[in-house]
Amino acid sequence: MMRSEIVKEFVAMIEADVHNRPSPAEFEMAYQARVAMDRIRFAIKVTDMNTERSEPLKEAGMQLLDALDRLEAAERRFQDRWRNSNHSVPRSHDRGEVHATTGTSRAAS
Repeated sequence: MMRSEIVKEFVAMIEADVHNRPSPAEFEMAYQARVAMDRIRFAIKVTDMNTERSEPLKEAGMQLLDALDRLEAAERRFQDRWRNSNHSVPRSHDRGEVHATTGTSRAAS
């Protein structure tokens, strides 16, 4: 294989890895989702503490639970994507290296 082909393949591997990782905006959204989940949990606790729960208050509690479920599902998808992006490219071991053309590792000689 020619050197330019190896370089192109290596650059393609790096670009693919970058596209598989969450962006800074996604990290910000994940952080904001966690903040919102904490606030929703607090609101649910407050509505549950009210001994005279009216129908609108019960409905508000159900809406909050639904919102919390949706945010938790989105966070799980983000976490799965983050974990998968960390394992997408085989890493070298202490004495190995990543093979530039195949992405496989081999022991250093």
